[in-house]
Amino acid sequence: MFRKNLKKDPELFQNVSDGLRRLYRTKLFPLEDTYRFHDFHSPALEDADFDNKPMVLLVGQYSTGKTTFIRHLMEQDFPGMRIGPEPTTDSFIAVMHGEQDGIIPGNALVVDPKKPFRKLNAFGNAFLNRFMCAQMPNSVLESISIIDTPGILSGEKQRISRGYDFAAVLEWFAERVDRIILLFDAHKLDISDEFSEVIRALKNHEDKMRVVLNKADQINTQQLMRVYGALMWSLGKIINTPEVVRVYIGSFWSQPLLVPDNRKLFEAEEMDLFVDIQSLPRNAALRKLNDLIKRARLAKVQAYIISSLKKEMPSMFGKDSKKKELIANLGEIYQKIEKEHQISPGDFPNLAKMQDLLNGQDFSKFMSLKPKLLEAVEDMLANDIASLMALVRQEEAAMPSQAVTGGAFEGTLTGPFGHGYGEGASEGIDELEWVVGKDKPTYDEIFYTLSPINGKVSGAAVKKEMVKSKLPNSVLGKIWNLADVDKDGFLDDDEFALANHLIKVKLEGHELPAALPGHLVPPSKRSAIQEE
Repeated sequence: MFRKNLKKDPELFQNVSDGLRRLYRTKLFPLEDTYRFHDFHSPALEDADFDNKPMVLLVGQYSTGKTTFIRHLMEQDFPGMRIGPEPTTDSFIAVMHGEQDGIIPGNALVVDPKKPFRKLNAFGNAFLNRFMCAQMPNSVLESISIIDTPGILSGEKQRISRGYDFAAVLEWFAERVDRIILLFDAHKLDISDEFSEVIRALKNHEDKMRVVLNKADQINTQQLMRVYGALMWSLGKIINTPEVVRVYIGSFWSQPLLVPDNRKLFEAEEMDLFVDIQSLPRNAALRKLNDLIKRARLAKVQAYIISSLKKEMPSMFGKDSKKKELIANLGEIYQKIEKEHQISPGDFPNLAKMQDLLNGQDFSKFMSLKPKLLEAVEDMLANDIASLMALVRQEEAAMPSQAVTGGAFEGTLTGPFGHGYGEGASEGIDELEWVVGKDKPTYDEIFYTLSPINGKVSGAAVKKEMVKSKLPNSVLGKIWNLADVDKDGFLDDDEFALANHLIKVKLEGHELPAALPGHLVPPSKRSAIQEE
């Protein structure tokens, strides 16, 4: 029998996925089922939803480079892939790991209990004929799955001709994926009506959302600044949140840059995006936990709404007129529930959408409020989730190196083409000569003006020189600690030159190393350090 308080029996769950699955089935699902959550918001979760690998959803207008982006990440073509300037990808393609290359059509995919797509069956044949899974052996796909989507079109005719609710399908995926990447083309920035509708449908998932301004190598720096500003302005109007969405600028394919002016910027942005994607496997359990909490909060609100409507319905006559009245006054019912149960306005579902869905429901079949069902969910949120959070941390600690590997992720990790290699504090890493030596004559001139005693200058004397850089004391203090290699509280000419070299590194915009790299240790100090 399931126990209420997880703290009394922490070994109840073997892992986070098992814990989430059992909590959902025993505590949250009964509340959802009783108050028709699945008819209004989202289908019931299945076992595969708790066990599947992290998923990345790519969304964008046609020809923004979505499929090419996947090809760039994996460094390999995938079955069913089509690339071109016209709207080529006309299907939802789940790119997943498999022992052999192959395609599973949508109708077969939604009956596979091992895949998290069974509930997509509700969108009908028009959608399933445009849905497939491309399986292939690829090291990137061992850690994540990627969902390629049809290019978003402009114009009402194309939107209607899809034959299924495109925005609703994307919303279904958004609830279940770990990262949503919106792609824009820097060369032809335009946000169509359908794209605006899609972005609004992804509301409540802003924490998963990242934006990529792709093909940025096709324009010069001045144009890029204007395009970036226009994109941020447009997104600010559509995504109605005070926080700014993270935008990554670059050219995400393996071809030479057309305008190489911003190469360093593109490299840094790509590295940041790769780090974000690589973190997904490690954070997958936390994401599933967070999504379950969001779902539970919405299920509670749903219970209050449905039970309130049931309470207001007459037992005999005038049901239809009362139903219309209640739907029209749903906003007032929201306010009443908000005050009575101290619920945040942000937890309530969209008013217009809820009114539309209620029109097709039989209010007489709604259930009254059942306190025990709500208490079970409250207990889950108050006690069980806290215990599962501790289990998440344990799993993370047990798998510290869990990250996406292979494909484009390998090329930027090691070797001379790794991000920042040979720059800043890494400059001279491959050289036989001490990199500080080339500027040492200049530094020596300053050193001897400080009146060294026995070949060394004091901290007080060095401070007067170092503060001329205008760097804050916290940075200068770190530079002193790195440069005072023998830790005697004084600097000799080599250590003084090293301090000035580190100041130059910082002034050029690079980060200081946490510990002094071997290639920066003055040759006169290396034997002493090796002996230690």
